[in-house]
Amino acid sequence: MSLGNDQRSDTPAVPETDMRKMTAAGVLLLIPVVALLWVSIYAKEGPELFGFPFFFWYQFAWVFLCSAMTWSAYKLTLSARKPR
Repeated sequence: MSLGNDQRSDTPAVPETDMRKMTAAGVLLLIPVVALLWVSIYAKEGPELFGFPFFFWYQFAWVFLCSAMTWSAYKLTLSARKPR
């Protein structure tokens, strides 16, 4: 039984990663969390949009914004990993 730092040939190597892109992806994932947990920003009725209070249309807008940011973070993560 070996406890050393031997590399097995059957374990995949960790690919090189561009940390700037990974950081940008992390920020993209953090923005919706902060925007939706900071309740004092949207805990109000005005301004209205098509008769809907601010609280409702703000939350609904984040459904699409969060999807776009998650997709962008995914694409950044894929491009950050350099092919071998």
